[in-house]
Amino acid sequence: MAERVDDVPASALAIYAHPDDPEVSCGGTLARWARAGSAVHVAVCTEGDKGSSDPSVVPAELARRRAAEMAAAAEVLGVTGHHALGHPDGEIENTVELRRELVALIREIRPEAVICPDPTAVFFGPSYFNHHDHRVVGWAALDAVSPAAAQPHYFPDAGDAHAVSTVFLSGTLEPDAWVDISDTVDLKAQALLCHESQIDETAEWLRTVVRERAEEAGRLAGVACAEGFRLFRPAG
Repeated sequence: MAERVDDVPASALAIYAHPDDPEVSCGGTLARWARAGSAVHVAVCTEGDKGSSDPSVVPAELARRRAAEMAAAAEVLGVTGHHALGHPDGEIENTVELRRELVALIREIRPEAVICPDPTAVFFGPSYFNHHDHRVVGWAALDAVSPAAAQPHYFPDAGDAHAVSTVFLSGTLEPDAWVDISDTVDLKAQALLCHESQIDETAEWLRTVVRERAEEAGRLAGVACAEGFRLFRPAG
């Protein structure tokens, strides 16, 4: 049964593939939690160096631009810290090395909640299937949360073991939990507008689309605006 999650975690870590993914997927939730006093961190696994259809764009320059956009968006959301792992777009895999990086970050930040993509969500209608990097990062994040970060014999050089209490999967085809973002939907849109390298439309168009999608989710949650997730509470 679907539930509305009103509790705010004391600390949270959002793990995503590309610099704009956290804002698209859960920007309203991150802003709501940060505003309520949660220590919110964002980890982005790739540089965003291939995020352009313009062949004249220099990937290294695009990566630098997107790093600045990510920092600006994090400031809008009010997050405590953002972390760039620096993998090239399209080349990231769920390797031992990536899991070690994520385990070390989880053990350093010690979040109560982790938010990441739902890696099982692949086909969204007839015109979009989920990006390789999203799927890979979703699986790697889940593998890092449980059992690896919680068990001391996985990556013992990556810090003291830490068990995450709650995992929120975004971009899911099976939402069963909702976060009310009625008070932060405008911050979500404002943060997305920081990613100027990815935006072709007008600011007003983007704000309208963000609000319409949040209102659609809100109708399912019984609030004005919401973001939906698939919720897990890993066993100890």
